[in-house]
Amino acid sequence: MKTKNFLVAGIVGGIVDFFLGWLFYGILFKDFFPQPEESSNTMIMIFLGCITFGLFIAYVYTKWAQITTAATGAKAGAIIGLFMGLYFNFFNMAMNSDATGQMFAMDVGISIVMTAIIGAIIGTINGKMSD
Repeated sequence: MKTKNFLVAGIVGGIVDFFLGWLFYGILFKDFFPQPEESSNTMIMIFLGCITFGLFIAYVYTKWAQITTAATGAKAGAIIGLFMGLYFNFFNMAMNSDATGQMFAMDVGISIVMTAIIGAIIGTINGKMSD
């Protein structure tokens, strides 16, 4: 595994995840999903979660899948987003009495789109750094 590819692609992917989350959950669908409590720690934890997710996708793409194009990255990202969205939302439905089927479906769709974009960016960076 190329450690430099993994780190650069993962950090960029995490930053993209953070801003896409802000766009989708903080602006476009703000009234549809509950907003997090505001504290100085909240944004730090969300950012660290996004960086972790970016590093996870970059690890899979770099170490196991050798994904080096935007198209392949987007396709793999959409599949990962589907399963991650389903995973999270099944648990959310079980644990959160305020969760609805409409929220479930919307969040899975957003997860697919966001992870496809993140995957395309990570795939592109892997391809550019492999040359």
